[in-house]
Amino acid sequence: MQLQYGQVVGYVPDFLVGAAIALGIAFIAFALGMLIGLAGASINAYGPRPARLAVRAYVSFFTNTPQLVQIFFLFFALPEFGILLSPIQAVLIGMTLNAGAYLTEIQRAGFQSLPQAEIEAAETLGFSRLQTIRHVIAPHIVKALYPSLSNQYIIMTLGTSMAAIFGVEELTARALNANAVSFRSIEIFTLTAGIYIVLTIVASALLYSVGRGLFRVKARAF
Repeated sequence: MQLQYGQVVGYVPDFLVGAAIALGIAFIAFALGMLIGLAGASINAYGPRPARLAVRAYVSFFTNTPQLVQIFFLFFALPEFGILLSPIQAVLIGMTLNAGAYLTEIQRAGFQSLPQAEIEAAETLGFSRLQTIRHVIAPHIVKALYPSLSNQYIIMTLGTSMAAIFGVEELTARALNANAVSFRSIEIFTLTAGIYIVLTIVASALLYSVGRGLFRVKARAF
């Protein structure tokens, strides 16, 4: 068998558009999931018991059921209740809620690792609870848990491939379409795998830039 990459190189621009869509989905879902996770971790640390139980139930559900099943429910079951979501909306909402559950647990560990002296110092300075979270806790979480957050972001970036099942034209979907036309499976999917490797590097660099710019994280980008 002879490999013919020249027959598939024309698909590269289309694949790059799909890669950009995948990166955008992952970034939006991760950013919103971080906010949900920060809220959930804050409730676990400072909230009343009923709220803490609600957060635990949310985390337990989304971390113990497959993300694909969650998106299937949003896309196929919600119309039974009159709620219609587009494929991209279902994927984004599903990935965001799933990420929020995992990021709640990750950030909960950050809350627990925060030195009590820093909390007391913030209280002495008259910080409100929200100010303490924004200026003391959140920067500590990002700095202390940067490796865990980075790994979660990479997992989410690669996980955008499931959006192809719902007709979202991200990288995997475009690779499947190209394969159906060209029948050059080895060339198409090795090329796709290579683009995913580049995509994870870009995702890591993006997270590093945000962490360094907003929270002065000193970790390596790669």
